[in-house]
Amino acid sequence: MESVVELPSSDYSDLYLSQPTLEECIQIWINTAVSWKDSLTMLLYVVEAQYLTTVPLAKEGGMTTWVLVDKKLAPGQRQVLCSCESFRKRSLISDEKGNIEEGLVHAIASVFCPSEFRGRGYGTRHMKELARALRGWQLEYGNSIGSVLYSDIGKEYYARSGWLPNPRNGHYVFPPAKIEKPVLARPVSEPELEALCLRDEAMIHEAMATPSTARRRVVVLPDLDHMLWHIRKEDFATNYIFGKKPQAKGVIAGNPGKQVWAVWVHRYYRHPDHPERGNGDANILYILRLVVEGDHTANKPHEGEAPPQTDAYVEQAMALRAVLQAAQAEAAEWRLDYVNLWEPSSLVQSLIEESGLGATWTEREENSIASALWFGEDGDAVDEAPVWINNQHYAWC
Repeated sequence: MESVVELPSSDYSDLYLSQPTLEECIQIWINTAVSWKDSLTMLLYVVEAQYLTTVPLAKEGGMTTWVLVDKKLAPGQRQVLCSCESFRKRSLISDEKGNIEEGLVHAIASVFCPSEFRGRGYGTRHMKELARALRGWQLEYGNSIGSVLYSDIGKEYYARSGWLPNPRNGHYVFPPAKIEKPVLARPVSEPELEALCLRDEAMIHEAMATPSTARRRVVVLPDLDHMLWHIRKEDFATNYIFGKKPQAKGVIAGNPGKQVWAVWVHRYYRHPDHPERGNGDANILYILRLVVEGDHTANKPHEGEAPPQTDAYVEQAMALRAVLQAAQAEAAEWRLDYVNLWEPSSLVQSLIEESGLGATWTEREENSIASALWFGEDGDAVDEAPVWINNQHYAWC
């Protein structure tokens, strides 16, 4: 007769967060495969999950795995009641005068409670423990500004634990287009990414140092590690599906000072040839980061801005159109269903509306809801949330 293991109450005092053993990680990956393996087989998903602990943004302690367990039980005896990951991300915070401080934002991903443990409050306990832990986590790398996550279960669940949904969670959707890529848009190779990221970071720093009507602003820096984390996941999937990897990591167009560039990633939620692929399994070319040089509305809060005068940006408008058309062509070439661009600047929104490229705006209500728990100087949650600058797909995890 099998013994019945009595599960602890979610308010049991000996439940705490720990880091899992490799064996526990493998079991977590097996459990999550049904939900998150996308186009891969279960075995390949487990292999990918272990591989992604070794890539930029995750390696060398950049990613931490957290498990809710009974502190009285040793690994191998304890049950993993809930799990997640957190990623350490370089960030800036500035005040209304433009005084800047560097810090960390911890991005939470892969929150998972095994089906047999659901409905017992373990997820809520896990998140409350995590909120406390992340306030003082990895302080040797900088002060913790806050933590963010991207909810796929709507806006309410995580809000109850303190992660409030960002006021804006929208994106543009472009259809793929079987066209020649514009000559004006030159492919960006992986070795070119670092220089582009550094140029982008310099422009963000300048904007964050500019006085603002917003009392506090926060931005997660779109550095090379972010781009490579997405790209390494892309490489694994495309190598499995097609036996090759995309060479273009984006495109760039225009003259220096008025250049426009995009860094993108191919995401396959289902194999393109899957016989049961439905509307919910759309494969997407995500524009991780779109940069328009000379855009005075970029890297700033959207609220309170006067509509930009687009006729002052003729060169950037031509370059942007070429970049977006190249993205549409890339999506068609790689059998992707859509191109998604999250939260562009006010200027880019105006130029897209005038572009005639068939873009539609979608406000997310259930999936990829950017949510944040911001900390004050004393480590407690703040009463007034800072404005989240550049809520874009590069920061998603």
